Amino acid sequence: MTTPIEPDVLARIRAAADSKETPFLVVDRKTISDLYDELTAGFPDAGIYYAVKANPAPEVIELLRDKGSCFDIASVYELDRVLKLGVSADRMSFGNTIKKAKDVRYAHERGVRLFATDSEADLRNIARAAPGAQIYVRVLADTGQSADWPLTRKFGCQPDMAYDLLVLARDLGLVPAGLSFHVGSQQRDIGAWDAAIAKVSAIFVRLREEEDIRLTLLNIGGGFPATYVTPTNPVATYASEIHRFLESEFGDDLPRIILEPGRSLVSDAGVLVSEIVLISRKSRTSLNRWIYLDVGKFSGLIETLDEAIKYPILTDKSGEVEESILAGPTCDSTDTLYEHYKYALPLNLAIGDRIYFLSTGAYTTSYSSVEFNGFPPLRSYYV
Repeated sequence: MTTPIEPDVLARIRAAADSKETPFLVVDRKTISDLYDELTAGFPDAGIYYAVKANPAPEVIELLRDKGSCFDIASVYELDRVLKLGVSADRMSFGNTIKKAKDVRYAHERGVRLFATDSEADLRNIARAAPGAQIYVRVLADTGQSADWPLTRKFGCQPDMAYDLLVLARDLGLVPAGLSFHVGSQQRDIGAWDAAIAKVSAIFVRLREEEDIRLTLLNIGGGFPATYVTPTNPVATYASEIHRFLESEFGDDLPRIILEPGRSLVSDAGVLVSEIVLISRKSRTSLNRWIYLDVGKFSGLIETLDEAIKYPILTDKSGEVEESILAGPTCDSTDTLYEHYKYALPLNLAIGDRIYFLSTGAYTTSYSSVEFNGFPPLRSYYV
């Protein structure tokens, strides 16, 4: 299996992993730096707002802070963490459309001026708690089944409601800055941006012509890929195509563009190291082994839910292989990682051997539970 990590980087990570007790995550900071540079090269005029939820480690935030990134926060807890690490509030947006009024007030008092919304109730809360704030409205993006981790239905509103909310924002004394959408995390169909950009550009035109509201901001979200089992285009191809879509819809009247990358900046920098706890078969004639690991859904691999994200896997063994079922260590039957999609793993694997999950720098430590079955949160190391 082709790995998403350069051999020297993988060697450095494995060296750092040798003496540590599993499970744990090792993240290579240089890889994050290189991925950030790749993204900014593709979108040189865009504002990069790193989605803190992907990996909120201080080491990641500090690295991206020093490279000039802005930050998308989803809670006041993320706000406090980023502020504590020396990032000024004018480099943040509050991108969660679901938030308490007191949290809006807290963020506004600390200097956050850019807020997402997708409902009248939330908009009115912002008007009361953050007077004069800049608003962008999130529009529903229909991405079908092309995103490995869809983000539809829960967030966003239909275009006609987005139009009404921006008019209301003006009437409430807020600044109707723009629109946003998210085509889903790990989006493999670049055409999803084309459809979403066409949808929001029509709202730009209507508001300008009918209400004399001139929007200046378009947040095209995240969705850029990490390197998992299913192939994707390189980020440079995404950038080239998205620029073409933007020029087609907006021409020379292009608004300020914001990106909210998370997975694409940190996932490929991480290796999650686990150990085999047990190997068994369910019958004498079973064609597949069950391989139980000391890491599972509740300790960092929740994105294996419905087998949505399929990580590249390495072992220290080689030779004849057999398709295997992978499961976590907890006494919960949902803690099965891959049962339908079976990894071909060496037959000579034994209890105590290590399994390496690649491209696990995103949505692992931040999803890890505090104490399910008594297991501690996933430890992490940054090299």
